[in-house]
Amino acid sequence: MKNFALIGAAGYIAPRHMQAIKDTNNELIAALDKNDSVGIIDSYFPNASFFTEYERFDRHIDKLKRVGKKIDYVSICTPNYLHDSHIRFALRQGADAICEKPLVLNPWNIDALQEIEKETDKKIYNILQLRHHKSILELKEKIDKAPKDKIFDIDLTYITSRGKWYYTSWKGDVEKSGGVATNIGVHFFDMLIWIFGEVKLNVVHLFQPNKASGFLQLEKARVRWFLSIDYNDNPKEIKEKGQRTYRSISVEGEEIEFSGGFTDLHTKSYKKILSGKGFGLQHARPSIQTVYTIRNTNPIGRRGDYHPLMKNINY
Repeated sequence: MKNFALIGAAGYIAPRHMQAIKDTNNELIAALDKNDSVGIIDSYFPNASFFTEYERFDRHIDKLKRVGKKIDYVSICTPNYLHDSHIRFALRQGADAICEKPLVLNPWNIDALQEIEKETDKKIYNILQLRHHKSILELKEKIDKAPKDKIFDIDLTYITSRGKWYYTSWKGDVEKSGGVATNIGVHFFDMLIWIFGEVKLNVVHLFQPNKASGFLQLEKARVRWFLSIDYNDNPKEIKEKGQRTYRSISVEGEEIEFSGGFTDLHTKSYKKILSGKGFGLQHARPSIQTVYTIRNTNPIGRRGDYHPLMKNINY
């Protein structure tokens, strides 16, 4: 049994980490969040110590280490811009880090973390859960068997409606979240690069606070992508069903069905990590470089090979 600490216990994704820790028969010893709406902990680890102040949490973790109950892993579910700092905390405490996506906001942050890994002899793992999804694994197997010179045409569309709160929170601040392409898109870019190869060309057609769109030329694919948190971008049939989220990946015009199958992906990720087969810094780098380029590239508008939904956008 391994001992875990968790930073960001009040966040949306934290319960999935708690479930994964429980499902893998390990123990959550301590948790931290500046917000105290964390009653969900009772459903998993009611005896976990909880802190709202980083300094007291730090002292507690250090004390545990001194009495022979050191933390083996620190799970990080905090806002994107804090990941780098909290990963460093984990490794300084002699623990491995398990961090939500995006691992960091900038490619050079990965370089610095590599040095800390060497200094501490500890590992940093990134949750890249789509790599464990059944439909995505089947797609990768299909692509791997395709002719080596085959270039696939792909449309990626992900619309996940968010209310006004989003823009007031850290997620609406591009300096803290990296913007829409980073915050909601990084795991899709990771998945596409993993399956279709490295990025050869990265074109941005649109980059706004609530939506972004562009084109990626990968080794084996041409990808038109569109990401949005604007409800109005949903297709008419989705609105008529009363739904607020639309997720679609089409490969050569064939829809890849992956609307379900997400509930246990964090547990699968944890099992791989605990067996020493998790995704590390080298796996995270390509998608981090991709989203960094997207938010630092001037959009060109409706030029070139753009996503069909770009026809409806006013800018």
